[in-house]
Amino acid sequence: MADLVGAAPAAPGSHVGSRAEYAARVLEQLAERARPGERLGTKVSLRPVCGVSVGTFNEAVKLAQSRGWVVSRSGPGGGIFAADRSAMVRLGNSVLALDGEVSSVADAVRMRDALDPLLVEDAVWHSSAADVREMRDRLGVMAAARDAGDPVAFVLGNWALHRKIAEVSPSVILRTVYLSLLDIVEAHTRGVSGTETSPLPRYIDERYLLHERLVDAIEAREQDAAQRLIREHNTTANAS
Repeated sequence: MADLVGAAPAAPGSHVGSRAEYAARVLEQLAERARPGERLGTKVSLRPVCGVSVGTFNEAVKLAQSRGWVVSRSGPGGGIFAADRSAMVRLGNSVLALDGEVSSVADAVRMRDALDPLLVEDAVWHSSAADVREMRDRLGVMAAARDAGDPVAFVLGNWALHRKIAEVSPSVILRTVYLSLLDIVEAHTRGVSGTETSPLPRYIDERYLLHERLVDAIEAREQDAAQRLIREHNTTANAS
């Protein structure tokens, strides 16, 4: 399969913000033109296209991965590949843009997702009736945002729900680390105008239903169902 290095990126003079942010947007543009799973090139061949240093390029790859645009694979036949964007980009890139220290933010997203199954496990066994009521109140905020067509408010409501799930954990270390990671993501996230308005409402509906089923599983103390749902959550979007 031919690499897509020759595809024209955005003009270098048009970028705003950090060099890593600019390079990430170049990678995202290449991925947007590619089919899911298509090889964009190697790090060696793509870095000159982005016009940045090795360290900055590696930060850009992390950022593009955290947004769901690319996948980096090592070894023979490895390189940078276009990710399956069927879900992630509809919300992650239409609604959110990460700024600040991009490598730290991307790492925070990955670590947060890795801790989700532990917190859900604790929520299944330790949630009280009052805890579940609070979770459903936050689902209500998400539903109101969905009905109002406000994707940014939907994401904020979603994070509030995840905060409540984390707060149930009896593990002080786990709870503190997770909430700190969520603070990092929230602090370096800003709302932007959506560019994929057509599929976005359908995707928000899907995300709402997934979280509603997750809270149902927590209330019913159905550990297997809750873990299946959080795995589905973290493989379809890391912005929510």
